[in-house]
Amino acid sequence: YKQDTDADFDMHTTGTKTEPDPSPKIDIVTQMLRAKVTAMVIPPADSKALVTVLKKASDAGIKVVNIDNRLDPDVLKSKNLNIPFVGPDNRKGAKLVGDYLAKQLASGDKVGIIEGVPTTTNAQQRTAGFKDAMDAAGMKIVSTQSGNWEIDQGQKVASAMLSEYPDLKALLAGNDNMALGAVSAVRAAGKAGKVLVVGYDNIEAIKPMLQDGRVLATADQAAAQQAVFGLQNALKLVKGETVDAKDGVIETPVELVLKK
Repeated sequence: YKQDTDADFDMHTTGTKTEPDPSPKIDIVTQMLRAKVTAMVIPPADSKALVTVLKKASDAGIKVVNIDNRLDPDVLKSKNLNIPFVGPDNRKGAKLVGDYLAKQLASGDKVGIIEGVPTTTNAQQRTAGFKDAMDAAGMKIVSTQSGNWEIDQGQKVASAMLSEYPDLKALLAGNDNMALGAVSAVRAAGKAGKVLVVGYDNIEAIKPMLQDGRVLATADQAAAQQAVFGLQNALKLVKGETVDAKDGVIETPVELVLKK
């Protein structure tokens, strides 16, 4: 984005390897605070744990924009903190995926949900969207367990569900990493083609699985563009401009992705 725009700003990017643990990102925000940056675009690992340090950043005059995983609105309100969220409606996106899955199932079929990190808003919203779709179609959700966004944990959870519920018809994974794990579990259980798998994110590794049917559907939330959307709005705030937020949210698109 910086290369393609005339906007005059210096950009520093940094990240963490461990998604479930918020501590490294708290450290990063603290470093940015000491560096006296003008603005910050952050995808928090936890919807609540970073609010205190982000309050310090905001009080220091740093413009903060939240992307990917929404900070908890109630916690922000308790700190009298106004941080716009730039991102998709995860519940709506997950319902799109769930609605499509429901068309391939029969009312009363048993399904399992593999959830992301339970303390994150996006995990909670995706699970809610999956449940909206399954409940509306009359499916029986027999288990909801966390796979922590990870392939290995997703496989472990999926294997346990397949073992406990031999008549399970589908697994709904809150992201594609966990869907990859679920696919491995389905294959290992000898149920390829018998248990449907859906995901969320449309990562590269999932695309061949969509084509050969190992994964039925996923959702694309323009993840590569979210940082750009965040930067654009951060620059507006730095200039003193208002951002087009409705109830603190600048909604970005999410689309259902199927076999081409």
